[in-house]
Amino acid sequence: MKSIHGAPKLNKPKVVFIMGATGTGKSKLSIDLAIHFQTEVINTDKIQVYKGLDVVTNKVTELECRGVPHHLLGVVDDPDVDYSVHDFCRDALIAIERITERGGAAILAGGSNSFIEVLVEDPAYNFKSTYDSCFLWLDVSPPVLNERVSRRVDEMVAGGLIDEVRGVFIPQADYSRGIRRSIGVPEMDRFLRVENRLIVDDEKPKEVLLEEAIHEIKVNTFKLTCRQTEKIRTLKEERGWNIRRIDVTGVFESPGEGVEKAWERLVLEPSLAIVGDFLKGGEKPSSPLQVFNSSLKDFGPKSPLPTVALAVTALVGVLTALFMFQSASSK
Repeated sequence: MKSIHGAPKLNKPKVVFIMGATGTGKSKLSIDLAIHFQTEVINTDKIQVYKGLDVVTNKVTELECRGVPHHLLGVVDDPDVDYSVHDFCRDALIAIERITERGGAAILAGGSNSFIEVLVEDPAYNFKSTYDSCFLWLDVSPPVLNERVSRRVDEMVAGGLIDEVRGVFIPQADYSRGIRRSIGVPEMDRFLRVENRLIVDDEKPKEVLLEEAIHEIKVNTFKLTCRQTEKIRTLKEERGWNIRRIDVTGVFESPGEGVEKAWERLVLEPSLAIVGDFLKGGEKPSSPLQVFNSSLKDFGPKSPLPTVALAVTALVGVLTALFMFQSASSK
């Protein structure tokens, strides 16, 4: 949100990003925060945006949502269409605007970090000048996460994963497009071809092929978690995003009855404190130089503003930033 001169407003709408690898608790935390701060959640998982395969894509159930409205979750009907990063940015910005206009802070949660990066960094979307952002990163040590991923895949199999994939199986499927890109679908291909007698495997019975498919799903899921974590580190260390890391490892190491208490102590309470401080304006503002650079990024070489107008815009942005910085420093 900007003034008529293009200078950043002091009270920009707030957006909270919940990031992390698959299986770290992003959906649970987003719902907990949305209930506490009375707001809504926007999905940032590029596969969960499709309708169907709820078990395979691990969508939150209606019961798990606990009445919290969710956006961009199961909204794309065509399983073969490619939902691009620019489709996501367009739809996410519409949802963010609607939520913030109602007075809430939009909460974005999901594992497609490359989509989040484009939304925040691409000058075409003017995100940094329009919104204040808070980034939370739920992190789990690799050995513990690997064990959790393995256990969760077993739960998904027990919950109907095989029947779901059977329902979308077609021999000529393109596993590089649409919802069939989801981990859990291409890995089942050979098993389903044998099951449907499209091919014959004289060496391995169906049961062995199924075991191999499930193992491959686990391996590919853990590889995904590694890529997701590495991307978040890149955004934090190279992009300079102020990402607040929350270690969730202790939650998954807790005994059955202690999981919820560990979640509240290790994850929910610090998250409530961070987001609460952010919403009250307690986050340290950007330096004048950062605001100046952000202002300049909004005007590319094709900007219609003449040089003088651009200089005035930048000056107003710097003066505004100085005021913000000095006010925060005096507190």
